[in-house]
Amino acid sequence: MGRARRARRIAQAAAYGGGMGVAGVGALGVLGYGLLRAEAVMARRIVGQPFEGAPSDSGTYGSGAGEPLRFVVLGDSTGVGMGADHAHETIGATVATALAGFTGRPVELTNVAVIGAESTGLDEQVERALAVVPSPRVAVISIGANDVTHRIDKAVAVRHLGAAVRRLREAGAEVVVGTCPDLGAIQPVPQPLRWLARRWSRDLAAAQTVAVVEAGGRAVSVGDLLSEAFSTEPHVMFSKDRFHPSPVGYARVAAALLPTVSAALDLFGERSRPTEPNAWRGEGVRPLAVAATRAVTRPGTEVAPAEVAGGARGARGRWALLRHRIRLALPQPGAAGEPAPGGRAEVSRST
Repeated sequence: MGRARRARRIAQAAAYGGGMGVAGVGALGVLGYGLLRAEAVMARRIVGQPFEGAPSDSGTYGSGAGEPLRFVVLGDSTGVGMGADHAHETIGATVATALAGFTGRPVELTNVAVIGAESTGLDEQVERALAVVPSPRVAVISIGANDVTHRIDKAVAVRHLGAAVRRLREAGAEVVVGTCPDLGAIQPVPQPLRWLARRWSRDLAAAQTVAVVEAGGRAVSVGDLLSEAFSTEPHVMFSKDRFHPSPVGYARVAAALLPTVSAALDLFGERSRPTEPNAWRGEGVRPLAVAATRAVTRPGTEVAPAEVAGGARGARGRWALLRHRIRLALPQPGAAGEPAPGGRAEVSRST
């Protein structure tokens, strides 16, 4: 079964309250999770000790005039910023600082993410966020890694994520979700566990994308965004526990999310002056499951709701717009010593 079909099945099971088992991939998943248990001790010995906490980044960023732009962050330890040394180094703080600069307004950040959170915990996080900020302007969710490592049924995980996005949209927020990172990119984790982790991560990320767009949000693929420097300089993108991002790694993830957050808020007039998707770069309108599957293999890819001829759905389901907001820098023909595709990344001018 292809990933697009698996993503559709997981999303359908989520929508109708069903489940697909802990792995959602049949016998391979059952065997894989048995292997995961057997190799867990080895992985813990390789990966460093976890941190005791993370800096609190809730607060006001920028000092412009006007009403603050209210911004909430939800999710797991990456949303909290575990591995960052200072509050201004988290994803939320980096995005808030940039938004304050773009808008000339202060940005009021409320972070309700929880270390170790699974998608099932998003219900409570949404309630806490809306109790503090009843009408947030934008919300960023970073979730998924613990659903994989804790063996959460994918249909259950995406059902809770979709419900969280829908509730935040009803409260008036634009919602951007950083989908499950590629846990196969954590190179100290041994094979074949790393191969299985990559498959599970990508399957969940694709299903998350389907659920997020169906609920009216935008999904951004995180994937293996941080893996390029691991083999040569693991301390650059990853923190001292060799699992959570470093401040540089968080900045990279924030840079992938920021163009989509800006577009969702229409900071640069994209709604009134939409740019055509670049077909040469693989952008365009696709059936949602197809767009979700393509996004997970290329970090920094955005998938958002779209219409064709005034309709949101076609014969193959929901339409979605796929954009590569982060453009991978490809080596020039004949250039020696250049990184392979998937190495360096730069922010696309297509916003």
